[in-house]
Amino acid sequence: MNNIKIAVIGLGYVGLPLARLFSTKYKTIGFDVNKNRVESLMNGHDSTLEVSDELLQNAIKNGFVCSSNIEDIRDCNFYVVAVPTPVDRDNHPDLTPLYKASETVGKVIAKGDIVVYESTVYPGATEEECLPVVEKVSGLMFNKDFFAGYSPERINPGDKEHTVERIKKVTSGSTPEIGHKVDDVYSSVIIAGTHLAPTIKVAEAAKVIENSQRDINIAFVNELSIIFNKMGIDTSDVLEAAATKWNFLPFKPGLVGGHCIGVDPYYLAQCAQRYGYNPEIILAGRRMNDSMGGYVANQVIKLMIKKGICVLTSDILVLGFTFKENCPDIRNTKIIDIVKALKDVVPNITIYDPLADATIAKHEYNVELINELPAKKFDAVVLGVAHNEFKSLDIQSLMNPSSVLFDVKGACEENIVDGRL
Repeated sequence: MNNIKIAVIGLGYVGLPLARLFSTKYKTIGFDVNKNRVESLMNGHDSTLEVSDELLQNAIKNGFVCSSNIEDIRDCNFYVVAVPTPVDRDNHPDLTPLYKASETVGKVIAKGDIVVYESTVYPGATEEECLPVVEKVSGLMFNKDFFAGYSPERINPGDKEHTVERIKKVTSGSTPEIGHKVDDVYSSVIIAGTHLAPTIKVAEAAKVIENSQRDINIAFVNELSIIFNKMGIDTSDVLEAAATKWNFLPFKPGLVGGHCIGVDPYYLAQCAQRYGYNPEIILAGRRMNDSMGGYVANQVIKLMIKKGICVLTSDILVLGFTFKENCPDIRNTKIIDIVKALKDVVPNITIYDPLADATIAKHEYNVELINELPAKKFDAVVLGVAHNEFKSLDIQSLMNPSSVLFDVKGACEENIVDGRL
C-alpha cells in the first residue's frame, strides 16, 4: 500500500473530492484537461464548492497537485477515471468523455498498474467500451499486463453532511485479487466502509439502479401531486399522513435534473433495449419527471388568470436556476423547462440565482441570469430552487398584493403560497 501513487482523471464534482481525500494517505495527482480549472484549483479555490478553500489549500500544502500535463501522471500506478457520462439530445448515452479519458490512461499506464472507473455507465461498459481503448492505446493486454476495477461515485452535490468519506463505497475488480486490492485502497480512506461486489458488472448495475429507483419513486409522487391538485388536496399533507406507516418511503414531488438521477436511467434503458427488452416503468418515470417543468409553468399561468393578472404584460421572477439547492451546477437543470414554457406566453421573465454562473447559463441555455435582485415587484414569483440564501429572503416584498407565489420545493410557509407541487 505504501508504494501506491494515485492519479484521478477528471476534477469535477466527483473527482476533486475523491482526489483530495486520497491525498490524505497517498501521493495523489489530480488531472484535468481544463487548464483554467486546474489553475483555479492550484490557487486554492473550487468553483463547484464541493471542497472548501481551507481543505483544498491544506491538501496542496501537504503535497496534493493538480495538473493538465499528462507527463505528471506517467509514474502513477493507480488510475481513477471520474469524468461525466451525459446523454445527447435524444437521451442516448454519450461515452465520449470516457473514451477520451481511457485514451489518456492508455498513454501512461504501465505493466502491473490498475485503472478504476467511477463514472456511471450501463453494465458491461467498462469492460466492453473503456478497457479496449486502454489496450489499443497502450499496447498492453487487459488482465495480463494491467488490471481494472469499478467503484461507482456516490457524491451528492451540495451536501456537506454526506461527503465522499462518509458514504459507503461499492468496489470491484477485474479479478478477485484485484478486487481486494481496489477495496483495500478505498477502505483505507472511506470511513463509512466499503462493499466489495463480486464483479465489475454487478458494481455497474448497482450504481445505475440506485438513481433509477429514485427517479421512479419521484415520478410516482409527481403523478400523485398532479392528481391531488385536481382534487383540491394538499399533497404534502397526504405524504405527511402516509409517512406515519413504518415502511412508507418519504419521497417528495419535484423537478428531476442534474447529471445523475435525470440521466442514469437512460443508460439502463438503452442497455435493456440492447438485450431485447423495453423497460416500460423506467421510461415512464423519465417521461413523467421530464414533463414537470411544463406542468409548473401551466399551473403558474392558471393561478395568475384566476387572480385577474394580465399574463401577456406581466413580470415573473424565477428564484433559482441550478439543478438543486446550495449547488452552483446548472447541468441538465429543469428550471429551464419552466422558463421556456413561461416564455411561450410571458415575455418578461427574470431569473435570479446567487450561485449560478451567468456566463455559463447564457452559453448553455441562452438565458439572462442575474446575481442581484432588482428593486421592483413582480406579478408572479416561482421558487424553483431552495438555496439557503432564499430562506432569509423576504419573498413577499418582491410581490404585489395580488401576485402569485408558486413554491416548487415546498420551502415557503403554506399561508403565503398560492400553489406548490
